[in-house]
Amino acid sequence: MGKYFLYYFQHPWSRILIAYLVTFLNFLIFAEDPISHSHTEANMIVVGNCFTFVTNKYPGGGWNIFKVILWLLAILTGLFAGKFFFHQRFFGHLLRLKMFRDDHGSWMTMFFSTILFLYIFSHIYNLFLLMAGGMSAYIINEYMGIRNESFMKVAAVGTWMGDFVTAWMVTDMMLQDKQYPEWGKTARDFWRRGHTRIILFWTVLFSLTSVVVVVITTDWISWDKLNRGFLPSDEVSRAFLASFILVFDLLIVMQDWEFPHFMGDVDVNLPGLPTAHLQFRVPYFQRIFKEEYHIHITGKWFNYGIIFLVLILDLNMWKNQIFYKPSAYGQYIGPGQKIYTVEDNESLQNLNKTTLTWEWRSNNTDPYSNKSYVDGDMFLHSRFIGASLDVKCLAFIPSLMAFALFGFFISFFGRFKKSEQGMENKDKTYTRIKRKSPSEHSKEMGMTIENLQAVVEEPLYLHDPSLISLRTKENETSYCHSPTLVNKTMRPMSHIETSEDRIHTEDPIS
Repeated sequence: MGKYFLYYFQHPWSRILIAYLVTFLNFLIFAEDPISHSHTEANMIVVGNCFTFVTNKYPGGGWNIFKVILWLLAILTGLFAGKFFFHQRFFGHLLRLKMFRDDHGSWMTMFFSTILFLYIFSHIYNLFLLMAGGMSAYIINEYMGIRNESFMKVAAVGTWMGDFVTAWMVTDMMLQDKQYPEWGKTARDFWRRGHTRIILFWTVLFSLTSVVVVVITTDWISWDKLNRGFLPSDEVSRAFLASFILVFDLLIVMQDWEFPHFMGDVDVNLPGLPTAHLQFRVPYFQRIFKEEYHIHITGKWFNYGIIFLVLILDLNMWKNQIFYKPSAYGQYIGPGQKIYTVEDNESLQNLNKTTLTWEWRSNNTDPYSNKSYVDGDMFLHSRFIGASLDVKCLAFIPSLMAFALFGFFISFFGRFKKSEQGMENKDKTYTRIKRKSPSEHSKEMGMTIENLQAVVEEPLYLHDPSLISLRTKENETSYCHSPTLVNKTMRPMSHIETSEDRIHTEDPIS
């Protein structure tokens, strides 16, 4: 039963269905979410602090230099802490996670660690501002200095790009796998012919992304005019929709054939590229580093890194639905529990509980247009029914179950046992190139024939004790010229596999 469930759960059609379904659901929640049309200032927990800390609210003068030094220091601290503390110590030695063995997944860990330390250093910067006094306007908080409408459009384009790359990589991997004949030999041959998959990727990416950007940024197509109120959503249904998007994000990772250990040798081609990995040479400074490093990024971790970035945006979307209050976003409720959005900037600056009601805005006239304020507001078919927080939090139960299942599989099947500690894969994300000293080179160049013969013959002695013989000057000549003895001696060599001859085919995931 378990084998059948796992077969269908990780089947190519199931994986493709989930990947493309997430893409559709992200567009749907963007269209139904009233915050996507709000003209108030966008806010996002933690990430908003990091964005504001780096991009805006600069006081000028020496404070600008101090602020830049702080966030640069935060980035460096985050990179080193993510690599040596979170990745190596916490995930590697303490939790013994197989997916983070050696240097695998280090860049994603370093990225999230950088966000954490930017958030911490932003509060340190706020402490200095409070001690200086009179700097309250430059305090770093979750408000990002851009409107919710603009931020949600950027987030929608970002999630589209992430979902498209994920769906494409799943499709690409399925069409290149020979163990699933239902794809058809013709389709696989066409996909693998020349640079077909690369040309298709860039063609589809540019064409569809252009359409998506135009539609989202210009409001050329209005969702409310298309659906005409067909099955309008409320805050509860939108919360459940956001929760299921989170579930599908985790399912994409759990449907991987190598989940939860990611220790297989299946290469995942990078989208639009003919290779399954990228490798960069880190600038080498001999006085600082003793070794030269190459940064190795594979398609597998490139894909899942994008998924976890999209997961952050989806978590923010779920948070917005749970704690949504129309008045906090410059919106109010009209007849039929429909939502109206205030678009007038002057009205937004002077909003209060009295003016932000249907009764006041429908019975008062805008002096600039000689029309009621309601006529200048945006009407949405989305509803607000005033559901309690307890009811809306029920929507997070599917996500909690998915997170719990995700953690369960990693904890029980994705960890090294204590007895296996140190038996990790020897492949490294950073390919270290040893720089040998002149003395080491001289030793290698000066190796004698006797030493070389000892190195070659040592494995023979270990595998076949009968091959051990005392070598003297008298029998050395007969040893070298006797064909029978040579054949008997060399025959076992074809069956010997030394540790130096083994080639590890697994591609490191990072």
